[in-house]
Amino acid sequence: EEAIFLRKKITLLRAFSLLIGSMVGSGIFISPKGVLQNSGSVGFSLVVWFSCGILSMFGALSYAELGTRITKSGGHYIYILETLGPLPSFLFLWAEFFAIRPANSAVVSLAFGRYMLEPFFAPCAAPVPAVKLVSLLGYYMVLTLNSWSVTWSARLQTALSVVKLLALALIIVPGMMLLAQGHTENFQDAFDRQSLVLDKLPLAFYAGMFAYSGWFQTSFVREELVKPERNIPLAVIVSVITVIVGYMLTNVSYYTVLGTQDVLASPAVAVSFVQRAFKSLISVVPVLVGLSCFGTMNGGIFTFSRTLFVASREGQWPPLFSMIHIRRHTPLPAVMLMFPLVTAMVCIGDIYHLLNFFSFSRWLFIGLATLGLIVHRHRHPELRSPFKVPLFVPVSFTIICLFTVAMSFYSDPVSISIGCTMVLSGFPVYYLIIHRQIFLSFFPTLSDYLTHKLQLLLEVVQQEIKTY
Repeated sequence: EEAIFLRKKITLLRAFSLLIGSMVGSGIFISPKGVLQNSGSVGFSLVVWFSCGILSMFGALSYAELGTRITKSGGHYIYILETLGPLPSFLFLWAEFFAIRPANSAVVSLAFGRYMLEPFFAPCAAPVPAVKLVSLLGYYMVLTLNSWSVTWSARLQTALSVVKLLALALIIVPGMMLLAQGHTENFQDAFDRQSLVLDKLPLAFYAGMFAYSGWFQTSFVREELVKPERNIPLAVIVSVITVIVGYMLTNVSYYTVLGTQDVLASPAVAVSFVQRAFKSLISVVPVLVGLSCFGTMNGGIFTFSRTLFVASREGQWPPLFSMIHIRRHTPLPAVMLMFPLVTAMVCIGDIYHLLNFFSFSRWLFIGLATLGLIVHRHRHPELRSPFKVPLFVPVSFTIICLFTVAMSFYSDPVSISIGCTMVLSGFPVYYLIIHRQIFLSFFPTLSDYLTHKLQLLLEVVQQEIKTY
């Protein structure tokens, strides 16, 4: 009875909540250990955190300009497609689907399970099978909600963004109180160079940038944003500054209360912090942290489903995934597709190995997307973008991203080689299926038959109105 398309339901507040909710998640509660481990000292770790924040701001500003130049949803994928061509965009899609996104979702899900169970098993560690079970239950709940309603997913994200900021405040306030009382002993010899190992710094940056990752989320839902030319830059700038300040204060609080060895030994830094500084909240903070991770899962599913939706619309993914539920107006097939891979990675994965595994591919393609902005400016000098950043911003961000990716081969050659192999494995798939369509030409009837049957089963149809 009404046109089937994705509605513009993301206001400025919801865009801000999406960014805050995606950035402030498991990262600030698990990454301090990885940053400290690979930077070597308290002082250098704080430098890494601040540098990651500035780098994230550079990337966010570059993406904000891309979002005003290119009016389609899809984030990294559509930016690479429109600026560098179909092959690199498909390689990104291939790596994102089979490596980056499921590994990222598995990391956040495992952090959710660990923090939700921590109060029930303290002071002992929660059993690994129980953590994985709760992790999967949380992920399936978010998956169901995103399949059911765009509006309720956005409302949940707004509510959980408030929870996330409250969780940070409960860590920052007691730490700042102790610091004001003169507890600075953990900052003695903060820049001890003896423990600094330069070839490990890329891994420190990966851990830090993982905590900030999410500043690009509005680019995935560009077609669903209200007044995107104004709201994308505004939401990006305010949210990234908020998170930089919050993360720096949170890390200072961690180090004020916990020594270097305590942070390195802790499987859940926020819980160890509360056990030491604020025992009356020992059962509250882990739950708040768990809810923060829940919000990050929600934001991740909400945005990545749009990447698959757009890729299918552009002809680089099966047509079923560009379809929308006839009553719910959600991209149901695209939302449900990640279910088996995330389940597998949660069952077999470890947080820190997964972190290094997907970070290589993610930052390679983000660097290529901002390189695409430079190329797009050169090709279309006549285009007047409503938001434009100085050229040194995307140039600096691109160089740092690609340099960090190259250096990481020395830091963790095994994980990085696996990630590289995953990217390169997309070449024959692109050649056979997308470029020449050799494989599909053998089974056209079977492909159409399966698409039709799944369309009837899921009650989905193609979008009827262009939103870009």
